[in-house]
Amino acid sequence: MKKGILFDLDGTLWDSSAQVVESWNRTIREKTNRTEQFTVDDMHRFMGKTLEAIAGMMFPVLPSAEREQILRLCNDDELVHLAETAEKPPLYAEEQTVIRALQKDYTLGIVSNCQVGYIEIYLGQQVFSDAFCDHECAGKTGLSKGQNIRLVMERQGITDCIYVGDTQGDADAAKEAGIPFIHAAYGFGTVDACDAAIDDFRKLPETAALVFSAAKK
Repeated sequence: MKKGILFDLDGTLWDSSAQVVESWNRTIREKTNRTEQFTVDDMHRFMGKTLEAIAGMMFPVLPSAEREQILRLCNDDELVHLAETAEKPPLYAEEQTVIRALQKDYTLGIVSNCQVGYIEIYLGQQVFSDAFCDHECAGKTGLSKGQNIRLVMERQGITDCIYVGDTQGDADAAKEAGIPFIHAAYGFGTVDACDAAIDDFRKLPETAALVFSAAKK
């Protein structure tokens, strides 16, 4: 038996919303003929969704191909901005300590609906990046988040797994993958149902142990 914990990224491991919305607004302002500008609150609603879904929320009157092209341009510029900005996206309380503690007992990974390169930016900014054995994203595989969870589980030989995320989409992904879900209630969204919820990242080790124990019964 090999236990694993897989994480969503935005609203679960970091909050890049301020940096991302700054980059997107600049891209829209300087590289398109559009006048829309978005807020951090808007970004919280977008995060965790697929590129197609976000593009539809941002530019609902545009044809899908046009709005997705704009968002791809935003995504490309976002990676450069996140890599170069002096103000790095903030982490959650004692994240390094918690991840190092979890690393002792579980195989850790990240599964996100982001573009290729985004998870790598997060990992490149963390001194504890070696704690994560694997990561996967929709931008690389074209699969749903639930399918990507199963993909990482299979690659790593994980037999018992928990997914940690902050939105309904994350809860749906865990259900699709057939594994328990812990709601990161400190993040950006609410969920209809979960196996457990935490309002502070520091509560994750204890909560995960309880969820794994309950899953055995």
